[in-house]
Amino acid sequence: MPRIGITGANGFLGWHLRAHLYARKDIQVSTADRSTFSDPAKLREFVSSVDGIVHVAGINRGTEEEIRLGNVTPAQSLVDACAAAQVTPHVVFANSIQHERNTAYALAKRASAELLERWSRESGAPFTNLILPHLFGEGGRPFYNAAVTTFCHQIAKGEEPKIIVDADLELVHAQRVCARILALLEAKETGQIRVEGTHVRVSDTIARIKRIAAQYASNIIPDLSTQIDLDLFNTYRSYLYPGQYPVSLALHSDNRGHLFEAVKSLHGGQCFVSTTRPGITRGNHYHRHKLERFLVVQGEAVIRVRKLLTSDITEYRVSGMDPAYVDMPALHTHNITNTGAGALVTLFWSHEIFNPNAADTFAESV
Repeated sequence: MPRIGITGANGFLGWHLRAHLYARKDIQVSTADRSTFSDPAKLREFVSSVDGIVHVAGINRGTEEEIRLGNVTPAQSLVDACAAAQVTPHVVFANSIQHERNTAYALAKRASAELLERWSRESGAPFTNLILPHLFGEGGRPFYNAAVTTFCHQIAKGEEPKIIVDADLELVHAQRVCARILALLEAKETGQIRVEGTHVRVSDTIARIKRIAAQYASNIIPDLSTQIDLDLFNTYRSYLYPGQYPVSLALHSDNRGHLFEAVKSLHGGQCFVSTTRPGITRGNHYHRHKLERFLVVQGEAVIRVRKLLTSDITEYRVSGMDPAYVDMPALHTHNITNTGAGALVTLFWSHEIFNPNAADTFAESV
């Protein structure tokens, strides 16, 4: 079984990588946090227990000295631990496209890469210097991790983002990067590798998110035909969870009966209806990118949602008498249970047609 270690596992990219690897039951994942780095024996044990290390530990905020120490010190500690344990795992270093600049952060990333590269040459260990563009995705800290994270947070809160410099952003979703990291570890790719993103100006990025937000507020699923729009939409709606849901729908009634609009989409996708017996639970799975809507049209149910790698569960009680939908956030496992006395009828919609060869559906109990 391949063994992969992750430093900085509780940070933004570290969490995404753990969530990405969680579906791979054939891979053993180990993590190193600050307590690991503060204890040389624990760090030696960590580097000795893995075949590959994805080094994402570091900081990008603080004084110049704090930024230098917060990046260079973990890299040096990792090198010292490998040398002391006499091991040569494949190290993948999460570097930045800013590494060639002369800012404190760039200098710290460059110095860290040089330390790891020198150790690689001297020890013969495989080393990958992975140059990453601007990362974004679910779970990012506003005003810290990325501009897109901040924009999504502000627009979700009804605030107006401010453009300081209308620069070009090269954007890539964290889950796309995780897939690339896993692929290069499996293929044993080394050297300097550049991950390519999508080039979008700051003003265009904000305009895209605003358009997505306005359409979604009108109960319209935006056009998700491009990867960047799907990733921006998933990131934006992650800041609506959990308080946004369930979303009530207008019920139109006359002498013929009742009608409501279940899904209005500029994208398409697949819609299906299921019946569930009393006390039975459906679901218990999660998706990396797929958008899935649950909408009870008859009966009583509870929908449960849990963010991966946490124990925090949100419950939504829904009824066919008061139509309301819940859109499942990416990287959150979810299920639905019939809590009524009769049959539960549920409408499910996904933004894409089910492909058994790339289902993006992974079993996990809530």
